[in-house]
Amino acid sequence: MSKRNLSDWQRQVLADLDAIAEAFPGDVDVMDGYRLDRSGLMRLRLRLRTAYIPRDIGGMPLSEHEEFIVTVDASSLAPPRVEVDHLRFFHHPHVLQGLRLCLYLDPSREWDPISGFGGFVDRLFDWLGDAAGGRFDAQTALYHAVGGVLHAVNGAPAVVVQDAVQSDKRAYHGWLVARTPHRFDLSLDRPSASEPSDHAPIVQLDADLPFGAGADFMAFLRTVDNPYHGYPAPSEVHLRERIGSSLSAMVLTVLGASAIRKPDGRPQRLIIAVPHPTGGPPHLLAASIPATGADHLRALVKSNRKSSSMISIDPGKVNPTTPLEWWSVSDDREEVTTRRDSDRPVAAYRGTTVHIWGCGGLGSWLAEYIVRAGAKRVVLCDPGVISRGLLVRQNFVEADVGNTKVEALAERLRTISDAVEVVTSDAMIPPGDDLTVVDLIIDATVSVAISRVLDALAATRDQRPALAQVATDARTGTLGTMTVSMPPHRLGPLAIDRNAGEQIAKDGAYEVFHALWKPLASGDEIIPTRGCSTPTFHGSAADLAAVAGSLTSILGAHLAAGTPVSGTHLISLPHGEAGPLKKFVPAPASPVGHVTVGGAA
Repeated sequence: MSKRNLSDWQRQVLADLDAIAEAFPGDVDVMDGYRLDRSGLMRLRLRLRTAYIPRDIGGMPLSEHEEFIVTVDASSLAPPRVEVDHLRFFHHPHVLQGLRLCLYLDPSREWDPISGFGGFVDRLFDWLGDAAGGRFDAQTALYHAVGGVLHAVNGAPAVVVQDAVQSDKRAYHGWLVARTPHRFDLSLDRPSASEPSDHAPIVQLDADLPFGAGADFMAFLRTVDNPYHGYPAPSEVHLRERIGSSLSAMVLTVLGASAIRKPDGRPQRLIIAVPHPTGGPPHLLAASIPATGADHLRALVKSNRKSSSMISIDPGKVNPTTPLEWWSVSDDREEVTTRRDSDRPVAAYRGTTVHIWGCGGLGSWLAEYIVRAGAKRVVLCDPGVISRGLLVRQNFVEADVGNTKVEALAERLRTISDAVEVVTSDAMIPPGDDLTVVDLIIDATVSVAISRVLDALAATRDQRPALAQVATDARTGTLGTMTVSMPPHRLGPLAIDRNAGEQIAKDGAYEVFHALWKPLASGDEIIPTRGCSTPTFHGSAADLAAVAGSLTSILGAHLAAGTPVSGTHLISLPHGEAGPLKKFVPAPASPVGHVTVGGAA
C-alpha cells in the first residue's frame, strides 16, 4: 500500500526507524519493509543485534541477532505489540502463548508515546536484557497458567469465585448461581431450590496451558490432551498418571453427565482448574457451550446409551464446529488475591463488629466506607425517615425517599458486600445489645444525651468497645472533628471533647476550629423549608463524603495502633476557608484510680 494510507503515528514510526538505523547501523533493521492490512494495522519485521546482551544461567537464550514481528496501531494511544514466529522463548516468564512478549504490565502508566518508536525499541532491549539475565519473577507473569491471554468473549458474564476449590479430585460438582444478568457465583455446595443456578462441573487439568485453552471446543479438547502442543514440558511439571483413557474423554463424560440432566435448549457450563507452573492454587477458567452445542452433546450421550448404560462420548464423534465461549473469572479467593486496601488504615476494620448511631450527613458515608473496608457486622441506628432534601448531602438515592434511613442504608450496604451482616434499629441506640461483643461504636448523632450514655459506658465497663464521636461545622461542612476513647481509658467522648475545646480555645493558630465549641452565630444554620422546619447545617455530599472518608482512615489508624491512644482529631478540608489543617489534642488522664492512656498521634 502507498504511504498516504498510513496514519501520522505510523509515519512517525517509520521515520524513527530510519533515524535509529542511521545512528546505530546494524543494531535495528527493518526486514522487507512494512505491510498495512485492511484494519489499518502496520506490521514490521525487526532484526535486532542481541550479541552484546549479557546471558545468565536460567535466562532466556538469545542468538547473535533476533527477529521480531511488530504490530503498530494507527493511534499512538496503545504501545506497539511484539511477537516472534518461533518457540525458542517458550516456557519463559512474560512470553505469552509461547510467541507474544509482554513488554508492558500496565501500558496506561508505562507507555509514553512522546518517546516515539525509539522509546519502544529501548523498552524491547531492556526486556531482552532482563529475560536473558533471568531477572523475571515467574509469579508475576500475566495469566501465565493459561498462556498469557485473558479468556473471555465480549459481552459474556463474569463468574465470581470466593471459596477455595478442591485440588485432590479430577472432577467434582460446581454450581453457577445467577446473581444478575452479568454475574454468576461459583458454589461448591448445592444451592437451595429457590436460587436460580446451573450445574457446572469442575475439572482439574494435569498441567498449565502455555498456549491457551483454545478458541473453540475441539481446540480445547486437543489442548487438554496435549497442553504443550508436542513441545517438551518443563522439567518441573509432573503430569498425573492418566488411567484408562485420555483426559479429553473424561472431560466429555463429565460434560455429558451434566448436560443429559438438563432439557434441550439449555447451555452447558464448565469450570477448568489449571495448575499454576509455579505452584499454589490453580488458575480458574469458565467456559460455556451454547445451547446448540449442548444439545449435540446430549444427542451423543443418548445415542451411546443404546449400546451401554455408561455415560460417555466418543471424542471422534464430536462435531468440529461445536462452539465454546469463554467467560471472565473474577477470582476473589483469599489465597490468590491481595486486597487493594490491605496496607491502608482502613484494614483495621476487617472482621470487626461496628455500631453506627446516626445515619445522616456523616454516618451514612462512614457506614459505606467501613463496609467496603471489610467489616463483619454493622449495626445501624437512626429513627429518621428520608426526605428528598437530604439527597443533597447524604448517602441515599431518589428511590429511598419515604423509607427509614436505616433500612435504605442497609439495603445499599448489602449490595456493596455479600460478606457483611447489616442489622438495623429505628431507635437512637440499639436496645439490649450486648456491647461486650462490639469492637467499635461510632456516634454521628450530635446528641448530648447519647454522649452521656457513652461517657457512662467508658466509666463503668471494663470490657467495652472503642468509642468515637464525629461531627462537622454548621456553617460550611468542611471541618471535621472526631473524639476517640480507646479502652481502657475511663473518660468518654464527651469529657474528652470538652477538654479539647478548652485547649483549642487557647490556641490562635487553630482559630478556625473555635466555632466547633462556640454557640452558633446567625446564618450558620439554614432553614431548609418553610414553616416549622428544624434548622440544619450547610454542606454538600462532596464535603461530607470527604470529611467522613478522612475520619474513617484516621479512626482506622487508632484501631490498628499497638498502644491505645485517646483524644480529639480536628481536620479542615483543603478547599475550606483555612485550607488543609490537622490537629490532634490528646485526652487528659483517666480519673484517679484508673489506667491512664494518652499521647500525641
